[in-house]
Amino acid sequence: MPALTTKQIGLRLKAVPNWSKRAHTILRTFKFQGFLKSMDFVNRIARKAQKANHHPDIDIRFDKVTLKLSTHDEGGITEKDFSLARQCDGVLARYFV
Repeated sequence: MPALTTKQIGLRLKAVPNWSKRAHTILRTFKFQGFLKSMDFVNRIARKAQKANHHPDIDIRFDKVTLKLSTHDEGGITEKDFSLARQCDGVLARYFV
């Protein structure tokens, strides 16, 4: 899957408005009510990432989880990253809101 152009990335970011582009990644920070909720979210994301064979960089800070997505094999951001971003947003909407 080829890396997306800057214009393509900008268009796709409109569909995931809480995500932003930084360098060769898209990222989002999620905030929860405590560490256990953060870990529950991370575990749900881990299952989806494993199934997709596409793994985010995850930073856990007590009640905040930052996910960074990039397709390293392609050297940039691809549709795989946006697909997983939408899935992460879905996990948040279904279980944590």
